[in-house]
Amino acid sequence: MEQSKDIQIEGVAALARGLELLRCFSPQEPELSNGELAAHSGLPKSTVSRLTRTLVELGYLRHDAVRRRYRVGPSVLALGYAALANLRVRDAGRPHMQALADATHALVSLATRDRLSMIYLENCRSASNVTLRVNAGTQLPLATTSIGRAFLAGLPAAERTYLLAQLAAREGAAWPAQGAAVERELARYRERGYCLSLAEWKKDVNAAAVPLAGAPGADLLVLSISGPAFAVTPRQLEDELAPRLVALARHLEAQIGA
Repeated sequence: MEQSKDIQIEGVAALARGLELLRCFSPQEPELSNGELAAHSGLPKSTVSRLTRTLVELGYLRHDAVRRRYRVGPSVLALGYAALANLRVRDAGRPHMQALADATHALVSLATRDRLSMIYLENCRSASNVTLRVNAGTQLPLATTSIGRAFLAGLPAAERTYLLAQLAAREGAAWPAQGAAVERELARYRERGYCLSLAEWKKDVNAAAVPLAGAPGADLLVLSISGPAFAVTPRQLEDELAPRLVALARHLEAQIGA
C-alpha cells in the first residue's frame, strides 16, 4: 500500500516537472536545448533529458536531432486550442477588436493571467506601419503593464490582496515603486473604469486596459489598447482610446451574458 502511494506521488511529481518544462517555451524562445531547459526550470540536466525523451514520445515536444533542440509538438497545440475554444468572448470579440484596431491604428488585445504574469490570447492590429507587433502567447508583467493592473482591478478584494503579496515577495526592492503605481491605477479604475501604463513597461509604449467580466465561472479577461508612445499619446489614450475600449468591454459583456 505504501509502495503504491509512493509511486503515485512520484508520478504526480514527474507530471509537474514535465509541465514546467513545457512552460519554458515561448514566442521569444520557441526552441530550446536540454541545457537551456535545465537552466530555465532549475531541474538537473539528467532529469530534463529523461523528461524531454518522454515528452517527445507523447507528442508534446519535437526533437531536432541535428541541432539537439526541442520545440513544442502538436499535442501541446491541441491542448491550447481546446482551452481557447472555451473562450466565447474571444470569438465574439475578434471582429469588434479588429474594427477598433483599424479605426485607431493601435494594437487591441485580449489577455488573462498566467501565475504572476499576463498572457496574450488574441491580438488585433491594423495595417499601419506604426502598430505594435506582438504575438499571442507572449507574457507580460502584472505590475507594470496596463493589462496586469486592469486584471488586478477586476479581481475580488481578497484575491487581489493575495496576488499583491505574491508580487511584493517576488519583486523585493522594486516593489515599493511598482506597488505605488499599481495603487494609483486601481484608483484610476475606480474613478474612470480603466488603467494606464505610460512608458512604464517599456519606455516607448503607452497602453490602456479594462477588465472584462465573462460568463459566471469563467476566467477574468482583460482588453487593452496600446501603441508606440510617439503615436499613442497619454492625451489620446484618456480622451479617445480608453473610453472606446471601455465601451467595447461593456458591449462584449452584454453579448456573452456576463
